[in-house]
Amino acid sequence: MTDLTLGSLFDGIGVFPLAASHYGIRPIWASEIEKAPISITKRHFPKIHHLGNITKVKGGEIPPVHIITFGSPCQNLSNIGKREGLTGSQSSLFYHAIRIIDEMRCATNGTYPVIAVWENVMGAFSSNNRLDFKAVLESFTNTEIPMPTSGVWANAGMVRGNNVDVAWRMLDAQYWGKPTLAQRRRRIFLVADFGEIRATEILFKARDLQSVFTSCGESRQSSAITSRISTQKARGKIPIIRPFQERRMRSTAKERNEKGFHGSFGRTGDPFPTLLAGSVNYFSFWYEGEEKEGFIRQLTPLECERLMGLPEGWTALGYKDEAISDYARYKAIGNAIAVPCAEYIMAGIAGVLEI
Repeated sequence: MTDLTLGSLFDGIGVFPLAASHYGIRPIWASEIEKAPISITKRHFPKIHHLGNITKVKGGEIPPVHIITFGSPCQNLSNIGKREGLTGSQSSLFYHAIRIIDEMRCATNGTYPVIAVWENVMGAFSSNNRLDFKAVLESFTNTEIPMPTSGVWANAGMVRGNNVDVAWRMLDAQYWGKPTLAQRRRRIFLVADFGEIRATEILFKARDLQSVFTSCGESRQSSAITSRISTQKARGKIPIIRPFQERRMRSTAKERNEKGFHGSFGRTGDPFPTLLAGSVNYFSFWYEGEEKEGFIRQLTPLECERLMGLPEGWTALGYKDEAISDYARYKAIGNAIAVPCAEYIMAGIAGVLEI
């Protein structure tokens, strides 16, 4: 069997390396500039070589790898940002990842990387009058890609050009993992296969995923079992836990929209709103029949890790056993990728590249 290797650009807290390692893929280098995420990744992957600032990385001079992954900055693409698109100072760093891929393929006579994976927010479908996603596809295929006749990019699709097979799919974290994650987190995942026509098999083939593990390696109990335990501990009282949407609450209050305001408290069973790097995440809690005694509480970093499918305590310490501040943990987790989504793709890659 081939020793599959991975390089992670815009690495964050090492979610792609984590998911890859679950399927026998060895991460060997990463590029990241944030201090806390680098320290966290070094703790969990001490053998990974850190390349530093992506703008200074030369693809032809770093060790070639089978797979390059990158979730380039989304700030200028996000629906809650200023929407400068790929011309924005942060999201334009996407093109450095493309440059590194091209340089590596040139230096290895088109051998490496075999697969590239790009992840980003749903806003990339619509930013810059929907031309940014067209630019993304053209960057991977190095050929002109026509706009869809509808004028709107579908949540899933594929294109081919210059011997590059590209497929994309929107994955929502709330439907992934065992048990499934309780967070609404919709992200675009794009796979580019530079060797054969396997991108659709990687992104669309049904496959089993591993369970979401705790720090002790035991599978988490299902939400139904957890609820039953909570009820028992509450001595018969039924706890009500609902995700609280602060942004919706503020906007509906400003509009004097009473129905919308009450809706910001969510409903039982609703997924949590997308965890954001620059926002505090809350939930509301009360016991049935005792709504007036309820309260709103901020999610802890541990709870945020669970919502992302991360091992518990993944972001708690750096590589020198230094404690990572809650602020840095919230920011890093909010910028991260949901683990089960990354695992699904890595399982597909491992399957098609297995020799």
